Amino acid sequence: MANRLTINYEKKPCYDIVFAHDFSGLVEELQDLQIKEKKVAVIADTNTAALFGEEVKELLAGNCRKVILHTIPAGEEHKTLDTVKEIYKVLIAEKYDRKDLLLALGGGVVGDITGYTAATYLRGIDFVQIPTTLLAQSDSSIGGKTGVDFDGYKNMVGAFYMPKLVYMNIGTLKTLDERQFYAGFAEVMKHGLIKDAGFYEWLLDNMYEIQDKDVSTLEEMVIRSCTIKKLVVEKDPKEQGDRALLNFGHTIGHAIEKAKNFQMLHGECVALGAVAAAFISWKHNWLSMEEYYEIRDMFVPFQLPISIDDIDPQEILELTKSDKKMASGQIRFVLLKKVGKAVIDMTVTDEDILNAVKEIYFSEEDERA
Repeated sequence: MANRLTINYEKKPCYDIVFAHDFSGLVEELQDLQIKEKKVAVIADTNTAALFGEEVKELLAGNCRKVILHTIPAGEEHKTLDTVKEIYKVLIAEKYDRKDLLLALGGGVVGDITGYTAATYLRGIDFVQIPTTLLAQSDSSIGGKTGVDFDGYKNMVGAFYMPKLVYMNIGTLKTLDERQFYAGFAEVMKHGLIKDAGFYEWLLDNMYEIQDKDVSTLEEMVIRSCTIKKLVVEKDPKEQGDRALLNFGHTIGHAIEKAKNFQMLHGECVALGAVAAAFISWKHNWLSMEEYYEIRDMFVPFQLPISIDDIDPQEILELTKSDKKMASGQIRFVLLKKVGKAVIDMTVTDEDILNAVKEIYFSEEDERA
C-alpha cells in the first residue's frame, strides 16, 4: 500500500500525493480521474522522455482513449512562453479538449511548464504531476504554483493552478546524476530550516544514507519534506502571508541564477541564497555565529556551493530589486529567527544584501590572500 498525503485547498480535500517505488500503481491512481474516456498528453523533456517516456506511455496505452508523448527541450533556458506555444500547437492539432488530461513527467521545469499550459489551454484542462527529481518531489510539484520565465526573470508569468494528483516514484531519484540530486537537496534543507528543526537534525543524522540514496531513507525524507510544504500551502495557498516563507534563499538565489545565465542549477543558487540569508539573520542578532556557520557548512557534504566567484555583488543587489517578491518597492526577505523558525522581514537594507553577497563572493584577490 503506497503512502499518501492529501492536500487541502480552501479547507477541502483537493488532491493526493502518492509515494511509490515504481510506476506500477500509476494507472490505478488515474482511474479516479476517469482516464478511460480521456485523451492523455504526457509532457516530458529530452532527459525524462528517454528515461521514462515510453514506460509511462505503454502503461497508459489501452487505459485511455489516446496517449501521446510530447518532448520539450531540457533546461531552465527553455522554460519560456515559446515552449508553451509549441505544446498548445500539439494539443490543438490533436484536438484535445477540456475533458482531457496532461501529465507532467519530469523535474521542476517540466512541472511548471505543463501546469501553466494546463491552466491556460482552453481556460483550464486537468493535469497530473509525476515529478522525477528530488527538487520537484520535495518542493515544486506541490502547491499549485505554475509558470514560466520571461526575459530571464524567474516565473514572471504564471498562475496558481492545482494538479489532480501528484504521483511520486521515489525510484526515479536513483537515475539522477550527483549534481541534479544534490541540487534538489537544497530545497529539502530549506524546509527544515524554515519550519522544523527536528527534520533539520534528522537530515544531519541520516547524511550517509541520503548520500547512498537508500530508498527507504529517501522516501522518509521526501514525505517529511512534503508534509512541511503541505502545512504551509494549506495555510496560505496563494502566498498572501506564510507561504512566502518557502522563498527562503530564493531572493538572492534567483538573482545569482539570472546573473549566471542559468548555467547553475536552481538548487545550487538556492543554497547560496540560503547561506546569504542565514548571514543576514546572524547580523540581525537572531542566529548565533555558531548557528550561521553550521548552516553554511551543512551544505558542503551535499556538494552544494557556499561561495561563488565571477559575479558582481552590485549586479546581484540590483537583480534582487526585480524579484517578484517585492512589495511596494520593498523586498519581503525571509530570515531565520532560529533554526526551524523563519520570518518575513521588511527591514533588510541594500547594505545588508550587499554584505551578504560579499560574504559568499570568492574573488581572485581572496585566493591570492
